[in-house]
Amino acid sequence: MIEATELTKRYGDKTAVDGLSFTVRPGRVTGFLGPNGAGKSTTMRLVLGLDAPTRGRVTVAGRRYGDLRAPLRTVGSLLDAKGVHGGRTAYQHLAGLAASNGLPHHRVDEVLELVGLPPATARKRAKGFSLGMGQRLGIAAALIGDPEILILDEPVNGLDTEGIRWIRDLMKSLAAQGRTVFLSSHLMSEMELTADHLVVIGRGRLLADTTVRDFIASHSRAHTYVRAPEADRLRALLEAKGADVRLDPRGGWRVSGPDAVAIGDLARDHGLAVHELSPSHSSLEEVYTSLAQDAAEYTTPTTTEALR
Repeated sequence: MIEATELTKRYGDKTAVDGLSFTVRPGRVTGFLGPNGAGKSTTMRLVLGLDAPTRGRVTVAGRRYGDLRAPLRTVGSLLDAKGVHGGRTAYQHLAGLAASNGLPHHRVDEVLELVGLPPATARKRAKGFSLGMGQRLGIAAALIGDPEILILDEPVNGLDTEGIRWIRDLMKSLAAQGRTVFLSSHLMSEMELTADHLVVIGRGRLLADTTVRDFIASHSRAHTYVRAPEADRLRALLEAKGADVRLDPRGGWRVSGPDAVAIGDLARDHGLAVHELSPSHSSLEEVYTSLAQDAAEYTTPTTTEALR
């Protein structure tokens, strides 16, 4: 597991992470959400021992990251896909990681095949890689130690539709094996399909720690999607009854207040045809966006500020 207890990080008079406590458990994909500047990257750096907390503690598999004897066998991470020496090939980069962590050399070929980097590509220098290829190399590096825990920051950046589906299936399969998977992403639609559990932060503080289903249900606003040929007339009737009617991206109306039965009855009573009435709830993206509006952004300090 990953366990954070009262985790706090300050840079001078600015607080990036503020008394954050949560547990990321094995056997499920846990999504890490928060607006830009909310403290997600700082939290991940604290988990991996790249920054020292001002107060509190965080452990992986029961130990501080710095106390792990073979880190890559316990934790695999991807924080910056471009964090590779541009003059090295993908194969050299992975071979170096394997050698320094006492991993068998054949593991390099295994992870290259797993992430879809063919031998010809693996022999090219990393500086010529596209963003998507860099992401695949970063994920290969995270997986090379066959770790119990995976920490991935925006793993789908630069991936095409096939690549996004691949990383989704990979994360789910790893969790199904009993591993701990902790990932952040700005693609809410993808997070809704991938994650089982959510840790949501804002201003460096915990906003939610719950399942995806419960998070949506507890913050969702039920509504009905309506399509009608005389949409403006129906809208006027609905608003006269106190309904909240808004345009839906699909082209119809999103009606909050009366349910589908009441909307259908109202249209019938006034001789209006209705082509679609679909009861639905808010998506993860809609719920998250609404919640995040109240979470002010934290701006990462400059290097000078961080050293003060």
